[in-house]
Amino acid sequence: MTPSLDQRLKKMDRRLEGLLDQLSAYDNEALNRKPADGGWSALQVMHHLLLAEEGSVKYVKKKLSFNPELEPAGFSSAWRAFLLNFYFLLPLKFKAPPGVGDDVLPAQSDFKEVSDRWLASRKALREYMEGLSPDLFQKSIYRHPFAGRMSLEGMVRFFDGHFERHRKQIERVIRETAG
Repeated sequence: MTPSLDQRLKKMDRRLEGLLDQLSAYDNEALNRKPADGGWSALQVMHHLLLAEEGSVKYVKKKLSFNPELEPAGFSSAWRAFLLNFYFLLPLKFKAPPGVGDDVLPAQSDFKEVSDRWLASRKALREYMEGLSPDLFQKSIYRHPFAGRMSLEGMVRFFDGHFERHRKQIERVIRETAG
């Protein structure tokens, strides 16, 4: 794993732990409550983030399982990752792709179960990345549903930007529903 990717993963883990610590002050009823606009509850947003990360890693593992011919991650890969993360800064909404949206999000869930699964998933991500050959970090392995092919670094940057965007949503939902 590259040093910059290692640092980004550490930063992401600290942010996740901070969010989970913040949300641990609320009971499941509050975390499962949907806002007045009919959007996702805080726990549904957490599920969305978790499923996006797990699905992305699953895609990479499957992709690498058959020793594919991989393109180098050049300018276009970095540009797609940049545009995707720029989108997260905009106040625009897009429908979540199948597999990480309304079609799979549970109406009710348990904070501890979701938290434990997410922490385990992040640990598994780190262990997986540490076991990869260094040359793979220079390849366009990951395919985002909207942005297209990018490097593993681009995938993790997507996780980071995606988390930050939805962290704000979680905080807004909690303010609206638990306060």
